[in-house]
Amino acid sequence: MNQKKYLLAIDAGTGSIRAVIFDTKGNQIVVSQREWTHLEEEGVVNSMSFDFIKNWALVCSCIKESILNAEINADDILALSATSMREGIVLYDANAKELWAVANVDARADKEVKFLKENFEGIEEEFYAKSGQTFALGALPRILWLKNNRRDLYEKVASVSMIGDWILAKLSGIIATDPSNGGTTGVFSLSKRSWDTDMAKRVGLKDDIFPKVLEVGEVMGLVSEQASKETGLSTYTKVVMGGGDVQLGSAGLGVVNSGDVAVLGGSFWQQVVNIPKETLPPKDMGIRVNPHVISSLSQAEGITFFSGLVMRWFRDAFCDMEKLEAKRRGIDVYTLLEEKAKEVPIGSHGILPIFSDSMKYGKWYHGAPSFLNLNIDANICNRASMFRSLEENAAIVSSINLEKIKEFSGIEIQEIVFAGGASRGELWSQILADVTGYKVKIPKVTEATALGAAMAAGVGCGVYKDLVSAAKVLVVWDKTFEPNMKNKKLYDAIKIQWQKAYQAQLKLVDENITTSMWKAPGL
Repeated sequence: MNQKKYLLAIDAGTGSIRAVIFDTKGNQIVVSQREWTHLEEEGVVNSMSFDFIKNWALVCSCIKESILNAEINADDILALSATSMREGIVLYDANAKELWAVANVDARADKEVKFLKENFEGIEEEFYAKSGQTFALGALPRILWLKNNRRDLYEKVASVSMIGDWILAKLSGIIATDPSNGGTTGVFSLSKRSWDTDMAKRVGLKDDIFPKVLEVGEVMGLVSEQASKETGLSTYTKVVMGGGDVQLGSAGLGVVNSGDVAVLGGSFWQQVVNIPKETLPPKDMGIRVNPHVISSLSQAEGITFFSGLVMRWFRDAFCDMEKLEAKRRGIDVYTLLEEKAKEVPIGSHGILPIFSDSMKYGKWYHGAPSFLNLNIDANICNRASMFRSLEENAAIVSSINLEKIKEFSGIEIQEIVFAGGASRGELWSQILADVTGYKVKIPKVTEATALGAAMAAGVGCGVYKDLVSAAKVLVVWDKTFEPNMKNKKLYDAIKIQWQKAYQAQLKLVDENITTSMWKAPGL
């Protein structure tokens, strides 16, 4: 009798590390998770350090526990891969020992961003045209910060990788990156899908620290003896190149062909559209463009800040009564809030939430968190109407970002794949369909990012021919929501109203009357 075989996905998110074991048919067997935190470095404002010593122990703990709980033999894990939050970087010395690392939204390098913009006129625009990235979360300002503030560490730097790559390096002993994750450093060519090291040289940084680039699904090697001792993995298990969480998550949702679209509704929302890799980024630098995990494609990306986190804040700040009622009824509190919000008419009685702006990647900052146009009639202005307004607002900002992508790429959108925690809301899914005017499809998979990493592992060990083939086999649809075009007309008017209101709120930030929810470094 043949022994069953497995694939391991390691998912390094902003808030946690997870090890997820799948069988070769894409069925999730077990997940092990540890929360981790990325702390501000003492005395360094807006920093978000990545503790590679403590966090490696958490990675090992998750892997050991997943093997134990799955009740499998480690030798039966054919291959593993990793995915991670993008933008986070790890720097190594000549012996491949970690020197310094930061998590994704580390914003310490604001002075360096300003320095680059002021002393190298037009260079950000030039680099963006090649890489699809601005300086705000890129690697160059952060490495320049290290050079300026930790010169002893900078002198020792011999290599750089992303956080998912760091996990694979710890497991295999090989430092490498892939285009989808490495591309978010900004030191990269979209069309060539490789480093553009001249960018580092131009701004006075080392240009020989960038490791080899492998495509997602390429085999890096086997689990090393040392890693086997630390994790319980077998030295027969292949270590396979993974990728960025959004792009591998897209593959796990079947978003693998040119023109495919997804809205990923998590703590932040991403609106991603697959475009040919030759497509030039927009001249206004309004949208981010990343290499996809499919070698022929890039991915235009809009981002909506904090949509999921704002919902959590609203729930915890205002909805104690709903929490008690939901507990009594044995349902999720968001399900209860959606029940109540369904009774609220389109437009939420005129309430306009001011949280994330639509994406303005080149010069991006937000208004102060607020609700405009509240009414003192408690029958129409209450938790249900405010909750619905937040759901409508997330869909409206997504719609604006998708329109921006359509404008520069020429892609015609047919339908949207909606995934992440938000897609569990039936009302929210219908609102997204109504606001955008596109059919919305909900996949059955609940762990798309981990599934994408498992697909990469499967490609590496020959279970799947490639990611496109794997997606055809593994992605199954759960629900579909058709747009109501009458509702869309109403939302079109609300969208215009909201954009005008948001501009007014940004003026209050400019005048230091209110405080921006978030500003990109260097603004």
